[in-house]
Amino acid sequence: MDHQFQKVWSDCLAVIKDNISPHAFKTWFAPIRPIRLQNCILTLQVPSQFFYEWLEEHYIDLLKKTIKKELGPEGRLEYSIIMDNTRHANQQPYAIHAPTLNKKALKNPPINMPVNLQSETAGGTIPNPFVIPGLKKLNIHPQLIDSYNFDNFIQGDCNRLARSAGIAVGRNPGKTSFNPLLVYSGNGLGKTHLVHAIGIEVKNHFPEKTVLYVTAEQFTNQFIDSIRNGNQNDFVHFYQMMDVLIVDDIHGLAGKPKTQDVFFHLFNHLHQNGKQIIITSDTAPAEMSGIEPRLMSRFKWGLSADLQVPDFETRIAILQKKIHNDGVEMPQDVIELISAKIDTNIREMEGALISILAQSSMNKKDITLSLAASVIDRFVKQTPREITIENIQKTVCHYFDLPLEKLKSKSRKRETVQARQLAMYFSKMYTKSSLAIIGNKCGNKDHATVLHACKTVKNLQDTDKQFKKYVDEIDKMINI
Repeated sequence: MDHQFQKVWSDCLAVIKDNISPHAFKTWFAPIRPIRLQNCILTLQVPSQFFYEWLEEHYIDLLKKTIKKELGPEGRLEYSIIMDNTRHANQQPYAIHAPTLNKKALKNPPINMPVNLQSETAGGTIPNPFVIPGLKKLNIHPQLIDSYNFDNFIQGDCNRLARSAGIAVGRNPGKTSFNPLLVYSGNGLGKTHLVHAIGIEVKNHFPEKTVLYVTAEQFTNQFIDSIRNGNQNDFVHFYQMMDVLIVDDIHGLAGKPKTQDVFFHLFNHLHQNGKQIIITSDTAPAEMSGIEPRLMSRFKWGLSADLQVPDFETRIAILQKKIHNDGVEMPQDVIELISAKIDTNIREMEGALISILAQSSMNKKDITLSLAASVIDRFVKQTPREITIENIQKTVCHYFDLPLEKLKSKSRKRETVQARQLAMYFSKMYTKSSLAIIGNKCGNKDHATVLHACKTVKNLQDTDKQFKKYVDEIDKMINI
């Protein structure tokens, strides 16, 4: 009788195994341990809250049917969630009585996870954070760049709201209405600088808090590694430890449903426990493509603040601050010339400043308006204009005199399909976007449709002279 619970669960597993894939069974059911059966309530031990939530969301119907088959209509489940990642006997279980497996908020205390986040990450992805056991929570490197602080972030009308909200979050993380805080803008306008500054502000006021900056690409790569290495629970527990989580370029999760799913559950856990979430994107939430609606709704819970192109006076102030920090001198009329000539991208503006300083030093010439003008002229011409999917779509639509809405519609008219295929073809050629993102932005098409479009365009170029003319002329328009 004492071991009846083991037989009941073994019989349940036999049914479950026949209804799901071997990989899913190994991942989500093999780690479960039955611990008792009392009054038609079977208690199962699961490794984590995330594990419970995943079972509830993906296998609730299968579990209900199986339990009632083995225990009758009164059969119920009770979950015991391990609170210590060492998974020994010294555990404090949470009991979840679930006649219908309804979702309930659970709270896990901080867990000392194996982690090896190194600071030398400038060249690429953060190393796998689950390889060195015993490293404590406070040893996690925040991955923040010291120079990206609020002192170096010049305020102007272009960023006043975002900067003020950032300071408020930095001084009271998780306690303001700005949670999550989403900062969005085009490239080179200071998103990354701002979120680093918020992280630094938190560490200055609350050194005991755990802050982590990662890009969406790094987060995705870590998740993939955790699946490959069979330590998804460690991955989730690690991120659940964060007091402030900063994810840069969140649009990088577009078209990655499994990564979005794990981030969705992580977001819920952190938010419910009063932790601060900060994310950046290259577009406003309403314009994001390839992000699941339930996750998109979470992004809108807090504040979405944009960074606009700085005005002339703000651009001058930014350059003056950089010159002061670098300990160099430059005539005011040269600073004003740079600010006037390069007006859309702070990063390019600072690049031109460095080029002028380099030319002056190498050629042993004074910095004059003439020298600056020649450098800026070459710099602006050599700086490639960023080509985006949106720019390509507008160019193609302009060429064929086709409304943009038509290109993104489900229309199967020949001229619309042809324009859509060309937009996909050039998007794959000129952007770093994945096939899934390209498809999403071209009418919610899948990656297979994008691949087919590219092959069709290539084939038609070889067989149809008129079509090749279309391709050549649109190509020139894109690169003007």
